[in-house]
Amino acid sequence: MQYVGMPHSWEDFYYKGFEEIIRKLRYPISQEAVEKSFQMLKEFNPRIYYREVEYSAEYIFTRILEHWHIDIPIQSCIETFWSGLRLKAEIYPETINVLQKLKEKGYLIAALTDLPSAMPDEIFRRDISDLLGYFDYYVSSTVAGYRKPNCKGLQMISERFSFPITELIFIGDEEKDRRTAINAHCKFIWLQRTEKNEESIGDLNELLQVLE
Repeated sequence: MQYVGMPHSWEDFYYKGFEEIIRKLRYPISQEAVEKSFQMLKEFNPRIYYREVEYSAEYIFTRILEHWHIDIPIQSCIETFWSGLRLKAEIYPETINVLQKLKEKGYLIAALTDLPSAMPDEIFRRDISDLLGYFDYYVSSTVAGYRKPNCKGLQMISERFSFPITELIFIGDEEKDRRTAINAHCKFIWLQRTEKNEESIGDLNELLQVLE
């Protein structure tokens, strides 16, 4: 899946989230305070400041809104912030069909994903609700406590099914996915929809051919 129109790093969209908190929750705050929160949230963005340790949305928002002296529940602030980004989740057209075929062939399917920085697991799960029924196990960076290329998530999948981590097949579309597989010493299949090369697949339909 993808969030339509969103770049790898989302910092330019943070202002929309803060503006939504101010507007919807009717909480007046100075532009200076918003700018401070913006800079603090950027520092939690792993695309800008590399980190593998994951922090919960509650921890991040408690930190970045502390100087607002806000008397609104932090969960309300988080939900309002993310609604302000107006994210549109799009499941690629072949995804569900391929997942169905993999299930029919008897594959165990797990999902390993890094959540967008400061996004709660429940929001992301809501955006991929049509896919969750096909997964035998779902691991996010919040669940694992670490972000890729740390292979903690793959270790959890391996342990869940009592299956050697080296025999997992990890399908990913980023360099950090490839490095995660290297760290786990397992097979990696690179999915590149726009810049396909001889060593990658262009969509999930090609995955079915590779696995035959």
